[in-house]
Amino acid sequence: MFFYTYIQGEATLITNAGEQILSLGMMAGFPAGEEDGHHLVNKSQSVVVYLEIGDRTSGDEVVYPDDDLMAKFSADGQWIITHKDGSEYANS
Repeated sequence: MFFYTYIQGEATLITNAGEQILSLGMMAGFPAGEEDGHHLVNKSQSVVVYLEIGDRTSGDEVVYPDDDLMAKFSADGQWIITHKDGSEYANS
C-alpha cells in the first residue's frame, strides 16, 4: 500500500482515471499490484508539502506505464532501474 498525505498547498494527482486536486488534509492511497500509473503535479503558484508513506520490501517492482521504465527494489536496499525489456537504463 502506498499513500500521499497533504500538509500544505494544493497538488494535482494524475491517475488512469484523470486529474483530481488534492489539498490540505486529503489523502490518496494506491494498493500494491494494481496497474494505475500516478504522479503529482504542482499547477499552483504555492509550495506543496506532502508526506509519502510506503513500504519498500525486497523484490518490490514498479512499472511506469507511460515510460519505458521499470524498477525493482533489491535485497541490498537499492533500486535497479531498467527498460521494460530488462535492458540496462543509463541514467544520464
